[in-house]
Amino acid sequence: MSTFTIYGIILIVLLALELVYFKIADKFNIIDKPNQRSSHTTIVLRGGGIIFLLGAWVWAVALLISDEGLAISDCYPFFLLGLTLVAGISFIDDIHSLPDSVRLFVQFTAAGLAFYQLGMLDGFWFEENGALLGILFILLALIVYVGATNVINFMDGINGITAGYALAVLTPLAVVSDCADLSLITVCILSVLVFCIFNFRPKGKAKCFAGDVGSIGIAFIMLFLIGKVIIVKADFTYLIFLLVYGVDGVLTIFHRIMLHENLGEAHRKHAYQLMANELKIGHVKVSLLYMTLQLVVSFGFICMCPNTIFAHWIYLAIATVLLAVAYLLFKKKYYHLHEEYLASLARN
Repeated sequence: MSTFTIYGIILIVLLALELVYFKIADKFNIIDKPNQRSSHTTIVLRGGGIIFLLGAWVWAVALLISDEGLAISDCYPFFLLGLTLVAGISFIDDIHSLPDSVRLFVQFTAAGLAFYQLGMLDGFWFEENGALLGILFILLALIVYVGATNVINFMDGINGITAGYALAVLTPLAVVSDCADLSLITVCILSVLVFCIFNFRPKGKAKCFAGDVGSIGIAFIMLFLIGKVIIVKADFTYLIFLLVYGVDGVLTIFHRIMLHENLGEAHRKHAYQLMANELKIGHVKVSLLYMTLQLVVSFGFICMCPNTIFAHWIYLAIATVLLAVAYLLFKKKYYHLHEEYLASLARN
């Protein structure tokens, strides 16, 4: 059976699984009701992003049955277990809100499983850097991994942005990753495309939202794949594949800290939210903008930047400064519109 045929069958299976989930979500009333902080105005099925988890499991099964010489270890079992844990607890949280402590415990546990799969918990890291430095590095990496997962989750708020951005991350990853990961990346792209059919639509037209199970799940997958590239190439600058989200997410967090806001509460202060809500720019247009920006940054990094770590750091620094300046100028010009919106809520 040709590779094209195999991926075609996988695409059909993923589409069928998504449609089955819609039936389940509709039966058990798994829906997203809009509130004053939402960027949508209609009731929509929640949790359609579960297809990202299902896609990873379909990949593992397809890999095993397509080649008799493969072992279970070739399917990244600890990564799959971590993904299942973190997506599973997020799905439960989508239905019934859970304490932050429970979600964070599972997220750190899942990140630890991903690190074990990446070989980061074996003796090499500690022999090279010493026990204390090795432990500190792992702890810092866990915090970054979990923090980045939640930042990506926070950025999920309008139609198409999670799916579009995932495509913008997975596509350059397919270019720089080794052959061992290409099949996983391809199936992940297929699962995102299936989700796009029902979500990458104008405001009010989406069939489903990703939910935390989707945004957290795809974040976990992307971070694992980026981590694999970083380890293989010994170059941390490949985090640039998440730069657009990183700049918006981190600067928005700092802004909210300056305003003495509770970071756990829902809000509409991200740049993309201002575009979609206050400036009334269509959801699809905003999502395409973020997707395009990340693709330009990533492929500029791959194609134009000399293949040296020093050049990579220079490119990363320049791209970060440019995006940060653009963010700050945008917020300076248009944030007053959001303040007017909040004032109107207070009056009502």
